[in-house]
Amino acid sequence: MTVLRVENLRVHYHTKDGPVRAVENVSFALQRGERFGLVGESGSGKSTMVLSLLRMLKPPARIESGRVLLGDIDLLALTDAQMRAARFSQIALIPQGAMNSLNPVMRIKTQLMDTIRYHNRNNRLDQSEIMAHIHELLEAVGLDRSVANMYPHELSGGMKQRVCIAMGISLQPQVILADEPTSALDVVVQRQVMETLGQAQEEIGASLILVGHDMGLMAQFVNTIGVMYAGKLVEIGPVDAIFEEPLHPYTRLLIASLPSLEGKRIFRGIPGITPSLLTPPSGCAFHPRCPQVMEHCKAEAPVLQEVRPGRWVSCLLY
Repeated sequence: MTVLRVENLRVHYHTKDGPVRAVENVSFALQRGERFGLVGESGSGKSTMVLSLLRMLKPPARIESGRVLLGDIDLLALTDAQMRAARFSQIALIPQGAMNSLNPVMRIKTQLMDTIRYHNRNNRLDQSEIMAHIHELLEAVGLDRSVANMYPHELSGGMKQRVCIAMGISLQPQVILADEPTSALDVVVQRQVMETLGQAQEEIGASLILVGHDMGLMAQFVNTIGVMYAGKLVEIGPVDAIFEEPLHPYTRLLIASLPSLEGKRIFRGIPGITPSLLTPPSGCAFHPRCPQVMEHCKAEAPVLQEVRPGRWVSCLLY
């Protein structure tokens, strides 16, 4: 069952030099309980797209067109008040960098309480019921209930990220958006945080979009991968199929750059640099860096199409 459907989403940043096409005609569907990994280089449009789903973009960013359907409701057509009510209760964000996401002068319980009160459609909960729920949330993410009385500076990076997870699941949303939730954490803590996130997602029966650039992490955690390049989705498919047989040349190069314990080989980066989204190249945006470029790639822009069951790719090779 499809929970979230994004159709032809376009987001531009309007600058004095012209529009920066951060997200261009992105479409995909998220199924109930699915873990969808969104990967790509820095500047590919991943975070912009996630923030646009929540309508949390600030000027000069602007959603130009498209639809974001949560069930039968188009989030882009809601009033500001309706969208505020939908955040956390229907679709929630676990932000990048928990260190900067929590208010440093408010206790953890106050921040969780504000989220529950402000976004909860059932405003009949009294103080004791909210506190009981906060204690349950903290225990659900592996934290002691005493954390509720602490300030953010008293917590480690991993504990802060778990608090953000608790905040994200506090009203049992249908969809959780996690924007690089393990950035700035060491490898051991990263694993603990991802295990906590996975358990929390399963407990409330939510679907998850995980944003990141770590293909190794995606391989271990998600069911489906969407690869973004220059503001567009260039490939979507089941995680095992993507790693066993990547279809898009960019995906192949991304996977080839992963370290391996099997044998010795020379690691090679992807040649060239990511294109400017202010003045993107004609045709396929990847053609200046593509090892399989053809002459018509420079003039004709490919569209995302299903080339095999469950495998979508935007490339003129198919």
